[in-house]
Amino acid sequence: MREVLWLVVDTVGSLLAAACVLRLWMVWLGMALRDPVGHFVFTFTEWMVRPLRRIVPRRGHFDGSCLLAALLLALALAVVFALLYALRTPSFGAVVLLALLWLARWVLWLLIGSLLLQVILSWVNPHAPIAPMLQMLTEPLLSPIQRRLPRLGGVDLSPLIVILLAQVGLSVVRALAPAI
Repeated sequence: MREVLWLVVDTVGSLLAAACVLRLWMVWLGMALRDPVGHFVFTFTEWMVRPLRRIVPRRGHFDGSCLLAALLLALALAVVFALLYALRTPSFGAVVLLALLWLARWVLWLLIGSLLLQVILSWVNPHAPIAPMLQMLTEPLLSPIQRRLPRLGGVDLSPLIVILLAQVGLSVVRALAPAI
C-alpha cells in the first residue's frame, strides 16, 4: 500500500516541482508565458508561487519564488519518503540533502526531455507550435557547444553531448542518494 501511496505522491510532487523549475527557467529567459505551454505552466504553478512571492519577490529575470516552491516541494517529498521508508528517524540534514538531490534530478530530466522533444520535432515537424519555445529553452545550453563543435554532415551533435552530460549528472545524483 505504501508503494502505491508513494507512487502517487512522488508523481504529483515531481510534476509540480518540475513545472516550477520550468517556470523559473522560462522567466529567466524572458519568455512569454502566453503560449499554450507557458500558460499551462503558469496556471499549474500560480497557486503555489503567488503566496511565496511575498517572501521572495521577483528580481528582474530571477523569480526566486519559483525556486522556493520547487525546493519546498522537494523537501515535502523527502519528508514523506523518510516517513514511509526510513527504518529510523533521519536527520534534518539528510532530508534536506535528499530534497536537493531530487531537485537536481528533476532539473536534469526536464533538460533531457526538452532536448529529446526538440530533436524529434526537428526531424518530424520542425514548424510545430511548440518548436520555438523548445528552441528558446535549450539554446543557452546548446550554443556554447555548437560554437566549438562543427556540424558533421549537417547534423548537430550538441544535443547528444548535453544529454550525455545530463546522464552523467543523473549518475552522480543516483550515486549520492543511497549514501543518505
